Amino acid sequence: MEEKLVEVGRRAQQKEELSELTINTEFEKQSLFFRFFKRIVDIFGSLLGLILLSPVFLIVAWLIYKEDPNGPVIFSQKRVGKQGRLFTMYKFRSMCTDAEEQFHDLLELNEIEGAMFKIKNDPRVTKIGKKIRKTSIDELPQLLNVLKGDMSLVGPRPPLQREVAEYSKRDLKRLSVKPGCTGLWQVRGRNDVHFDDMVDFDLEYIHNQSLYNDFKIIFQTVKVMLFSKGAY
Repeated sequence: MEEKLVEVGRRAQQKEELSELTINTEFEKQSLFFRFFKRIVDIFGSLLGLILLSPVFLIVAWLIYKEDPNGPVIFSQKRVGKQGRLFTMYKFRSMCTDAEEQFHDLLELNEIEGAMFKIKNDPRVTKIGKKIRKTSIDELPQLLNVLKGDMSLVGPRPPLQREVAEYSKRDLKRLSVKPGCTGLWQVRGRNDVHFDDMVDFDLEYIHNQSLYNDFKIIFQTVKVMLFSKGAY
């Protein structure tokens, strides 16, 4: 009973801290010009990506279906967005259909410190999943999230609810802006980076937002995807 009260109290405090982000977020202090053009870049960038990469979408969808006809091609999952709002994020399915059920059995194998779970040789990942993860092709459906306005092309990665439940007040600052498809974390090491370092990168991005930095990160992301460094 006491543990439940502590948990309820912690969640209430976290909710209060999230509400403060609405007022104190660095993003809201940015000029109207920046916010307007960032959204324009997101819309045209996601549309262009969806059009140009449509052949890749079709090929990957067919390969996933061929390997496992009984599972969905697109994997959808609830993620935490700006100021703690939940949204449905899309990815190409890279794991077996019962991956979530196996999660608790693999917790002790976690190779990332902090509020995140990653293991290099995750047994839940399918054969085609390993290939599309290497180049982050599994993340491409998130262009739909960008078009919808749930995400931006550049920003912190959207966390899971169970991860946010472990966030400190400092970690919660990641949620002061829209989550992104890519960011400083991806171009500075991807899965080789520890959680605390990822938070540092995200806060650095939030405090130095600009269209120039966004374009720079996007171009660096393309380079990282081509060489598949730090992906698993």
